[in-house]
Amino acid sequence: MAGALAAVLALTLTGCGSTGDGGSAGGSTKVKAAHADRVEPLEDVPEPKLPVTVDSADGKKVTVEDTSRVVPLSGSLSEIVFTLGLGKSVVARDITATFDQAGKLPVVTRAHDVSAESVLSLKPTVVLAESTTGPAEAVDQIRDAGIPLVVLDPAKGLDDVGPRIEAVAKALGVPKAGTALTSRTEARLDKVRESVPDKGKKPRVAFLYLRGSASVYLLGGRDSGASSLLEAAGAVDAGKESGLKKDFTAITSEALAKAAPDAILVMSKGLDSVGGVEGLVKIPGVAETPAGMDRRVVSVEDGVLLNYGPRTDRVLASLVDQLYGDAE
Repeated sequence: MAGALAAVLALTLTGCGSTGDGGSAGGSTKVKAAHADRVEPLEDVPEPKLPVTVDSADGKKVTVEDTSRVVPLSGSLSEIVFTLGLGKSVVARDITATFDQAGKLPVVTRAHDVSAESVLSLKPTVVLAESTTGPAEAVDQIRDAGIPLVVLDPAKGLDDVGPRIEAVAKALGVPKAGTALTSRTEARLDKVRESVPDKGKKPRVAFLYLRGSASVYLLGGRDSGASSLLEAAGAVDAGKESGLKKDFTAITSEALAKAAPDAILVMSKGLDSVGGVEGLVKIPGVAETPAGMDRRVVSVEDGVLLNYGPRTDRVLASLVDQLYGDAE
């Protein structure tokens, strides 16, 4: 699922070496990345109505009285807070918050591994966390210091986008902004869905997680987090369809042959880490797939692919464009 991959993604952002150009070499290569390095806040900056008491995903009730210093402990939560129009109140970020507006903020968590001391040193008035955020001792330390800490469940697919936005907005005392952002996001997603061409046979797409510097090559299955996006783009999740029930499994020639993808979906830094498309097809089994033979690779930025938030329409639009844009 998306949340399960967040720690792995953080390792990508901190540990992937760039050994290639992302696959620009080779005349027949079909690859380009979805660039979404800025968020688009709502036009009207909301005024929080506080205090509010909300249910935290860890079973606690949390009362928020002040949102002047917000610390979101994941990139996707940061994206929602900024897009709601409350970016000026954010005082720290997770390593996966890669969009421009958050770039200069101090990093207080990597791979969902929180530094409680770093968080507390910034004197937050509210902290937003994921149910996968840890270690538990750090979360407890923040709470024991008297800081309101709201835990949210990670999004696993497109159906979670609206409820997650509204949960964050409610916790920050701006529920109307949450409703407005949800409406905007869902309208944009619907528009992209309507643009998916009906080509008859659906393309089979395999989601690969790559970290060449550590020789980590994984094939996404049912719980990788990518299925919802791929299916909304009119494609078949090849790993899921081939019977892989876990989130990820090590790439083997046999697994790739069974998945038989027409295209391969990767994160851009992961693609760079293996030397671009030409390096990708050197991974055993890749070159023998229809995708490998056609050099058909879809690349999306690491920090946005599985966030399932206000920018997901851009990701979906890029998938549609890359899968069908060159079709006659």
